[in-house]
Amino acid sequence: MQNLNLQDFPLQSFDKLRYADTDRQGHVNNAVFSTFLETGRVEFLFGAKKIFSADCSFVVAAIELKLLAEINWPGQVDIGTGIARIGNSSIRIFQKLFQDGKTVAISESVIVHVSNAGTGSVPLSEEAKVALEQWVLST
Repeated sequence: MQNLNLQDFPLQSFDKLRYADTDRQGHVNNAVFSTFLETGRVEFLFGAKKIFSADCSFVVAAIELKLLAEINWPGQVDIGTGIARIGNSSIRIFQKLFQDGKTVAISESVIVHVSNAGTGSVPLSEEAKVALEQWVLST
């Protein structure tokens, strides 16, 4: 999956870079990279139909982020998002950030389907798993 280009992702989105995103060195602060990844995850989670069960939501359980290059202002960052794995009650999301076609970061996140009542993880429905298949990355 390391060699995927933006066009290889089932979901492609972007964020406009703001001057306020920059740090003292004049490039985008590394903490903002997580915000860009959130944009892709949120567009995926709320764009995919029928993946939430009643009285459930998703929480981020783990994030691995590899910073590969600087992002420079002005401009935009492109975000590729797809599913690496569908589990029983979790989804492993693979994402890449690009600027001007160059990979600047790689991330894997685990999101877990949980009860809003706070009683722990809840298995994904079969309907949800079928709906999620369209977002799985081909390797």
